[in-house]
Amino acid sequence: MTPRLVGSSPLGATTTLAELADDPHQRLALLRAHEPVSWTTELNGWLVTRRDLALTVMRDATTFTVDDPRFSTAQVVGPSMLSLDGDEHTRHREPFTAPFRPREVHEGFAAHIERESDRLITALPRTGAADLRRAFAAPLAVAVVTEALGLTGTTPDTVLAWYDAIVRSVSDITAGHAASPAGTEAYAQLRAAVEATVADRDTASLLVSAAGRLTVPEVASNAAVLMFGGIETTEAMITNALLHLLGDPAQLALVQADFGLLDGAIEESLRLEPGAAVVDRYATRDTVLGPAAIRRGDLVTVSLTGANRDPAVFPDPDRFDVRRENARLQLAFAHGPHYCLAAHLARLETRIALHRLLERLPALRLDPDRPAAPQGLVFRKPSALHVLWDGPA
Repeated sequence: MTPRLVGSSPLGATTTLAELADDPHQRLALLRAHEPVSWTTELNGWLVTRRDLALTVMRDATTFTVDDPRFSTAQVVGPSMLSLDGDEHTRHREPFTAPFRPREVHEGFAAHIERESDRLITALPRTGAADLRRAFAAPLAVAVVTEALGLTGTTPDTVLAWYDAIVRSVSDITAGHAASPAGTEAYAQLRAAVEATVADRDTASLLVSAAGRLTVPEVASNAAVLMFGGIETTEAMITNALLHLLGDPAQLALVQADFGLLDGAIEESLRLEPGAAVVDRYATRDTVLGPAAIRRGDLVTVSLTGANRDPAVFPDPDRFDVRRENARLQLAFAHGPHYCLAAHLARLETRIALHRLLERLPALRLDPDRPAAPQGLVFRKPSALHVLWDGPA
C-alpha cells in the first residue's frame, strides 16, 4: 500500500495510540472538528469521529466490510456473524435473533439476573468496601452469558477461563504478535462443549436451536462471539454506568428519587464511554468519505466514543445528564447490519444490576482514596471500581 502523506492529516499524524487509550476525548474533539476522517499514522488507517460519517460507514457493509483476513477475532474462532457481511452474515446471525428480542429477553433472563445480582451483593464484604468491577460486574456478566449459551456441563468459571484465553489471543494478533496457544486450546474446549450440547437434543438451548440451521463449527464460532461480547462489553457497561452515577452526586440523587430515570442514566453512560470504543471496517473499493479519499483495502476505524460526543447531535456533549432527551441516539451498540444482537439483554442486565446495588448498599459512593477512570484503546472501562457503603449489604 502506498504510504500516506503526513501533510494530508496533520492531527492524525500526531495522534498516538497511548493518547487514545488513556484519555482520548480532547483529541477526538479536535479531530472531529478539523479532521473528521483522519489518516492516523499509528493506526495505519482512517479514524472517523463525526457521527454522520460514522453512520455512513456502519450502514454500508458493501463499501465498508468486516469480511477481511486482517479481522483478528476470525483468526482465532473462525468466520462468524461478527466477521461476515451480506447473505453469509444474515445466515449466521438469524438463528440467534429470536431469544434476544425485548419480550423474550425479559421473560428468559430477568429472574436469573435478579437472583445473580442479589447473590453477588450478599457475598460482598461486610466491611462496606469492595471493587465492584471484580466482585460484581464481571461475575454477573459471566453468569448471564453462561445461562444464555446453555452449554452442557459448563460452569461460569469454565466460561471465564475460555474467555480470558481467547481474548488474549485476539489481543496478541491485534498487536501484531503470534496468538497465544492457550487461546487455540480454549476455543477447542469451547467447540467440544458446543458439540456435546448440540448432540443432546433434549436440551433446551440457544445453541441446539441454531444447530438446525448452521454447522456445529459455525455454532461454535458464533458462541465464542456471543461469549466475548456478553462478558466484555456488559461488564464495561455496568462498571462505567456506576462510575458516572457515583461520580456525580446531583445526577445520582435524581435517579435515587426516581428510578424511572435509570434508563436515561444508562444511555447517557453508554454515550459518554461506550464499552467498545471503536469498530473496524475495510474499504472494498476506492471511495470518498467526507473530506477523505479512501482507497480499496484501507482500514477504516469508527470511533464510537468520538461520534457519541458530537456536539452537532448532543449539546454540551461532555456533560453527564440523566435527563438528556436524545441520549438513546448514542452508538455504543454500533449500527447497521452489525448492531449488537444482545443490546436488549445488556440493557436489562445493567438496569437490574444498578437498581439492586443502589437499593441494597446504603450511601453507596466512590472510594476517594482509590480513584477510577476508564482505560483502553478498543474496550474501555476502569481497571477497578473501588466503592464504599454504610454497613452490611
